[in-house]
Amino acid sequence: MSGPNFSSLSRKNLLPGRVADGIRAEIEAGNLQPGDKLPTEHSLADSFAVSRSVIREAIAHLRNEGLVESRQGVGAFVTLPAERETLRIAADGLTDIERFRDLYQLRLVLEISAAGLAARNRTDAQLAALDDALAIMSGAKKWEEEGIAADLKFHEILAKATGNEYFPAVLGFIAQRIGQAIVTAREREGMKAVVSATISEHTAIRDAIASGNAEEARKVMKTHLVSAAQRVSLKMEFLEDGL
Repeated sequence: MSGPNFSSLSRKNLLPGRVADGIRAEIEAGNLQPGDKLPTEHSLADSFAVSRSVIREAIAHLRNEGLVESRQGVGAFVTLPAERETLRIAADGLTDIERFRDLYQLRLVLEISAAGLAARNRTDAQLAALDDALAIMSGAKKWEEEGIAADLKFHEILAKATGNEYFPAVLGFIAQRIGQAIVTAREREGMKAVVSATISEHTAIRDAIASGNAEEARKVMKTHLVSAAQRVSLKMEFLEDGL
């Protein structure tokens, strides 16, 4: 067995979803076996020519699929096939606008509810973690790496703050696929990332959660998700006014 080969992938615009796709391919090819430890973050970052934050988000993506498990202080390991999740949505499949819209609608419904629950149930530590993610977003020099990774982290923390163990698993999986599809759409349409608007929307979400105002948290989350869809020219006629 030759071992995993990550260097054959294109290094242009590698984002967490694409890195995860590359690692997944090595697992499926048998170059990484159940029980094998993944290379270190530093090694993977060098192989893919991306930042370590991108690698961390890619590994989080694989955890959401059940392909790897993280052991604190040790690293990430390939899981046994019987332990893996069966739900999978390939990023390239979301180039079909109807499928992308359907998945986005699911995310919108779930994450609006998650924001309300997070406002009620978040801990001080989770609020501090939201602040950390927001600070990274605000200071990101390379938005397509640090900014998007911090954006995903913000939503991951919010899902955990619901106090419901299923929200992080489901929303984490959906957010990774949606995030990659949005990047692809921006590249295809030549759209510029509206970074200041994105940060402003996340700040409003953070403030509503900090105040414990569930109704406001749901409202500003809906505003953010609708605005994000509009920034990639996603038609919103599927939304109900009362959502």
